[in-house]
Amino acid sequence: MTAPTYLPSDNPRVTPADHPFRFCLPVQIRFSDIDMLGHLNNNVYLTFMDLAKIEYFCAVNGAPVSVHDLCMVVVNVNCDFVSPTFLGDSIEVWTRTTHIGERSVRLEQRLVDRNTGETKCVARTVMAGFDPKTMTGIPIPERWVGKIETFEQRTFVD
Repeated sequence: MTAPTYLPSDNPRVTPADHPFRFCLPVQIRFSDIDMLGHLNNNVYLTFMDLAKIEYFCAVNGAPVSVHDLCMVVVNVNCDFVSPTFLGDSIEVWTRTTHIGERSVRLEQRLVDRNTGETKCVARTVMAGFDPKTMTGIPIPERWVGKIETFEQRTFVD
């Protein structure tokens, strides 16, 4: 199977990706996702990003993951809304790891119109290592570092 290809945005507000996106998740917009102005509600973007994060880590792992397997939690999310999204748009979420530190992983996600290639929003998320049994922060497990590097086809040096 050929990996999907992310189409670079022609919008000057969208920074070109320095490494390829290797994961894409199509998502469906529901009528209830639309706000009073007819746009996709801002909260729904984050819901789509969360769904894509889980599926991304399943793809990285090569199997389903649970919160106990992942050992990471979201500690920061920033989202730039670039262009409005409407009911009827065909959208997908592109996800990639941009950085791995000792205790955190940074992801970049882009919501893109699959028909036009237009980037609708760009989100950056920081996930910290976390042990759900002790409820404390931990270093990112080496097994995840290796799996992410294999999936992303590059090494991450702090």
